[in-house]
Amino acid sequence: MLVGYMRVSKVDGSQVSDLQRDALLAAGVDALQLYEDTASGKREDRPGLMACLKALREGDTLVVWKLDRLGRDLRHLVNTVHDLTERGIGFKVLTGHGASIDTTFASGKLVFGIFAALAEFERELIIERTKAGMAAARARGRNGGRPYKMTAAKLRLAMAAMGSPETKVGELCIELGITRQTLYRHVDPNGNLRPDGKKLLGAGTPAVANTV
Repeated sequence: MLVGYMRVSKVDGSQVSDLQRDALLAAGVDALQLYEDTASGKREDRPGLMACLKALREGDTLVVWKLDRLGRDLRHLVNTVHDLTERGIGFKVLTGHGASIDTTFASGKLVFGIFAALAEFERELIIERTKAGMAAARARGRNGGRPYKMTAAKLRLAMAAMGSPETKVGELCIELGITRQTLYRHVDPNGNLRPDGKKLLGAGTPAVANTV
């Protein structure tokens, strides 16, 4: 069975899926087997796409008008089609870049194999550039990584608050602008410092005793 997927990016009505719908119907997709999203192609959690992928069964073929309708991230495209192949589901692109892709045929599998190789090459380049950037930063006395959201001032407040039985952890995290994971990485439920907290304040900083 052929299953079609359509996507437009804008919700203001300036983009419509009529052209995609007509092409998919002409390709033999039943109107009842069409799924649609109005969302950016960079989003992977599109409800229409998730429903479409869930509905597909072994022996089916997913059909899209153009390759970028399925997604705009190469790695996401490769991973999605790889998962379909593992499930025994074909993938076909009707027009545009990637129109040679039809994994129900050997030639189409070959073309998609090239896409997969390009995705791997892109990943290796990103890793290489990241390592080079970190090495350059270290050479200039800077450490890589994202800055901590937890500060010394926030940590001291967290230590005092966690020692009180009235404290609601969720509200405390919102107040401090941190996640639960960040909070518990620095202090335990009694307000005592954990390794990350000791590192932030300094090993000599005494823990806050539970006041209960």
